[in-house]
Amino acid sequence: MAVFRYCAKDIYSKHHFGKVEVDNYEELLNHLREEGLFLIYSKEAKDDKKKKVIKNDAASDFCRQMGTMIQSGISLISAMSIVVRREHDAKLKMIYRNVYVKLQQGFPMSTALSMQDDMFPPLMINMIKSAEASGKLDQAFLKLADQFTRDNRLNGKIKSAMTYPIILFTVTVIVMIVVFTVIMPQFFEVFHGYEMPIITKIVFGISKIMIHSWYWILIVLLSLIASVNASLKAPSIRYKWDRLKIKLPLIGHLISIIYTARFARSLSSLYTSGVSMIKSLSLARKTINNVYIESQFEQVALDVRSGQNLSVALDKVEGFDPKLSASIYIGEESGRLDTMLDSISDDFEFEAEIATDQMITILQPVLIIVLGAMIGLIIISVMLPLYSLYGSIGN
Repeated sequence: MAVFRYCAKDIYSKHHFGKVEVDNYEELLNHLREEGLFLIYSKEAKDDKKKKVIKNDAASDFCRQMGTMIQSGISLISAMSIVVRREHDAKLKMIYRNVYVKLQQGFPMSTALSMQDDMFPPLMINMIKSAEASGKLDQAFLKLADQFTRDNRLNGKIKSAMTYPIILFTVTVIVMIVVFTVIMPQFFEVFHGYEMPIITKIVFGISKIMIHSWYWILIVLLSLIASVNASLKAPSIRYKWDRLKIKLPLIGHLISIIYTARFARSLSSLYTSGVSMIKSLSLARKTINNVYIESQFEQVALDVRSGQNLSVALDKVEGFDPKLSASIYIGEESGRLDTMLDSISDDFEFEAEIATDQMITILQPVLIIVLGAMIGLIIISVMLPLYSLYGSIGN
């Protein structure tokens, strides 16, 4: 038995979220049909746990070594043996050794990888499985190396780009704590007994709360963070949150470009490696990391199976850049869909890097304005009673 979390629609297009224990995916579909529901998204509950998938940089290095050695004429088992001997990381070495043992036992490479407790991503396993049938294993490994390298570069760029806003936010929090707990208390005695403006009373009140009840503030913040993390694991809330992200003003379109780039690169790698289009769509959607967009692919798969062009089916997906479907349409009309997919994946990857820079360009001044506004508010709250105090002394 497996536990599935699902998102479904009824005949009135109302969304229903839930969890059900069934034997397999087909039984899930039958169960929902009996309830008068139509499935649009599902995943096994075990997927909610963080899997220890091999990292992109390690996967890229592994695939590049294997592809290069196989291309130069070294047998698959010998190449795997060399990878095992060269690996210095103890955990990776053990995983590679297990793969090597399975190859010696006569299992195909794709099967050997799939038997490693989900350490290798499905995209990698399916591309290698397709390459085994076509006899182009070296090309598949090299294409995977390029895929993982590009994914790692894009993810690294996003992380590095977010470093400055995170540092600025941290500095803002530290400055506010110092101001409210160290600087503001020095004015308590100065203004004692004088009538203060409402803004000064509010600021002084916040300062006293932070000094005398800081532990309650910490408890509330930690509880809030824990609640948000727990809420985002609920399918209904995660679905709404992922939908909200692509509708945010200013940065919603930029986020959509990043999602489109991830999908386009994965779809290109899978389809050009010989994986069927339906299977490629199913695997590529899992790399998007947005539940709302992923939920729309049930309909995309149905449209493609019924004979509809891929460009038309993808054009209905909310959250993708319209340029994706337009470019795929050109590839379909020219009969060069594989070439066009490779071209647009490069194009969207470049645009995703630009979008990342643009998001940071937007976030930086926002944080600076917030910091300046808070400091300005504190200055005003102190200066107003000071002017009143000087005026009363002059009189």
